[in-house]
Amino acid sequence: MKIALIGASGYVGSRLLAEALQRGHQVTALVRHPEKLKTEPHLKVRKSDVLDVNELASALAGHDVVISAFNPQRQSLDSDIYERHVAGHKAIIAAVKKSGVKRFLAVGGAASLKTASGIEFLDSPEFPVDYEAYKPGIRGTRALYYLLKEEADLDWVFLAPSVRVLPGVRTGSYRVGKDHVLYDAQGTSSISLEDYAVAMLDELDHPKHHRERFTVGY
Repeated sequence: MKIALIGASGYVGSRLLAEALQRGHQVTALVRHPEKLKTEPHLKVRKSDVLDVNELASALAGHDVVISAFNPQRQSLDSDIYERHVAGHKAIIAAVKKSGVKRFLAVGGAASLKTASGIEFLDSPEFPVDYEAYKPGIRGTRALYYLLKEEADLDWVFLAPSVRVLPGVRTGSYRVGKDHVLYDAQGTSSISLEDYAVAMLDELDHPKHHRERFTVGY
């Protein structure tokens, strides 16, 4: 399958890239800094500015699917980080639609998932104190879900990870949920970056979700 992967050198995108190449897919990596990626079979690297809708649409055209791991910065003291997230997401959606590619898989976050009490996780008392510095960017990722909910033209998926998504082991095993945060028997909500990538590529290879959010965790 021909995959256009936005943000392929990033925190999540690098794991998605590794998983996609391992499965034999052809990947075009669209990144701000091509020098961060080494040459590999089945990989094309292209410098891209997501805010240039026309240029991005041209780069996406001809692919079977677009996967977006766009994240301008995981943590920032800049007051406009939320606006930068939203502007990027809007531009990417516009470019995908203009490119003619219908299948769009988005790296989401846990912020929009519901807690047991029915409150969105970001607004609940369960939101981790150590994530406070990331809140503007997290709000930006949450906004992507609500932007996609208004999209009728794209066959989109918003894949929300568990609360803790960190480098770890690729086990190939995970649980699937819908609208609520997943917790294990110890009350922890987590998944490794590697298994998150497995879940995303499983959805690509064997589509089960269309125009909806789902979540994965242990």
